[in-house]
Amino acid sequence: MTTPTADDTPPADREYARELDAADPLADLRERFVVPEGERYMDGNSLGLCSADAAAALDRVVDEWKELAIRGWTDADPDWFHMGERLGDRMAPLVGARAESVVVGNSTTVNIHTLVGSMLDAHGAGTVLVNDLDFPTDHYAIAAQLRQRGLDPDEHLVAVESGDGRTVTTEEIATALEAHDVDIVFMPTVLYRSGQLLDVPAITDLAHEHDALAGFDAAHSVGVVPHEFDEWGVDFAVWCTYKYLNGGPGALAGLYVNERHFDIDPALAGWWGHDKATQFEMRHEFTPADDAGRFQIGTVPVLSAAPLDGALDVTHAAGIEALREKSVALTEYLVALADERLADLGYSVGTPRNPDRRGGHVALEHPEAYRISEALKDRGIVVDYRPPNVVRVAPSPYYVGFETVWTVVEDLRDIAENEVFTEFDRQSGGVT
Repeated sequence: MTTPTADDTPPADREYARELDAADPLADLRERFVVPEGERYMDGNSLGLCSADAAAALDRVVDEWKELAIRGWTDADPDWFHMGERLGDRMAPLVGARAESVVVGNSTTVNIHTLVGSMLDAHGAGTVLVNDLDFPTDHYAIAAQLRQRGLDPDEHLVAVESGDGRTVTTEEIATALEAHDVDIVFMPTVLYRSGQLLDVPAITDLAHEHDALAGFDAAHSVGVVPHEFDEWGVDFAVWCTYKYLNGGPGALAGLYVNERHFDIDPALAGWWGHDKATQFEMRHEFTPADDAGRFQIGTVPVLSAAPLDGALDVTHAAGIEALREKSVALTEYLVALADERLADLGYSVGTPRNPDRRGGHVALEHPEAYRISEALKDRGIVVDYRPPNVVRVAPSPYYVGFETVWTVVEDLRDIAENEVFTEFDRQSGGVT
């Protein structure tokens, strides 16, 4: 797919956008999704849409529950008992991992707790390096794990300070590693606010050069950005499946553990992480699975896992490389249009312009970002706002086309040019 880069000036007309859509090899994917009536959905980096495939997979499991009841654990096709491992097998190619290194289970926050805690126990409790632009739950969980080991997070949770308030550079991480005795580096693959795609292999190499482990929160990249965790030597990673993977609200999370760590004891042991062959012998002695499956904790919630199975059909049918190619084309087009149509109205692009350093969404900054986001929603354009000044626009390659991007930019222009945002109240606090 060929589109103008952000350094070019694309024709700012609707017909050009339609030409791009006509040349899009993934255009038909949209037909597999249910887009809420009357909406232009640009929030797939928060919650992906429901596909017919996901709904069918859920319906299948509900029917199995009706017909088989408890026998579904063994007699469903495929059986429920191995659902976490089987979904992990299906997800492994998306992150460049052997099947045994990936499992689906728990939530992202729980997986941070169990993997960071396990690594601290196995390799000596110490200092964890994060950054000051992280999604908050990462800090909450790591601080809790440090406190449980008698360590003061004020001393042992070190945050790399961003130089520009938007991005975290590999050089800034390197400087922090030189200044502190770090045991674990834990970074996002993509910063949730700005959309910066970090250099995962370079950060992994840096961590290992300083005798630290490299862990990542890949919530904003899995399903839209290919990864090669095995090849890069990543030690562990976590991610959710309800964003670009479209697994449904609160869908089970994924985790990756490099095979060299298969022998460590889980910090949060539970019976679903037990060796499957002997799990129902009900021994009081915990015998963990011999792969990443040991980091499962409680019984897999089958109804929450089922839609992910169908959603992965869509991802595999499209191919992660093709999805990435379209995602880059969409964000390049969005950035180029923002420069051409929005810059004179106070908007700026807060996302890296190099597509190799950009995830699947674009952060548009504006002093009135909150009220602009409200005005967009009033027009049926679903985006989200992140303090202090960011409208996040996520053109998911699964169901968003170039013409939709064009129309959203035109609405952004109209809202600012005609000060439509003044019709909406300023933010008064609460959930954002």
